[in-house]
Amino acid sequence: MKNEQINPQLQDVDDLDEETLFIVSQTFKALSEPTRIRILHLLSDRECSVNEIADKLGLLQSTVSHQLRFLKNLRLVKYRREGTTLYYSHDDDHVMNVLEQTIDHARHH
Repeated sequence: MKNEQINPQLQDVDDLDEETLFIVSQTFKALSEPTRIRILHLLSDRECSVNEIADKLGLLQSTVSHQLRFLKNLRLVKYRREGTTLYYSHDDDHVMNVLEQTIDHARHH
């Protein structure tokens, strides 16, 4: 055990305040739902409107809107407005890296 290197950021769990714990748990909750995973994966390299996401993933527009609202509240996606259309893109490279690494892990098992 003495020879193990411990990440200094993980040594003291007391520095995890309630807000941080809540955000982490909500982020993993977001990544635990297949529809949200599919949406985030689609947005990993492009921006899309709600209709484009619905068409590409074979989902109802209302389903996509609901999931995007959940992801936006966690700041995992962002949008820009062009006329009356909202274009969504991912908003957190850290979470996208975790998602892509997890997808790679799943594909190799």
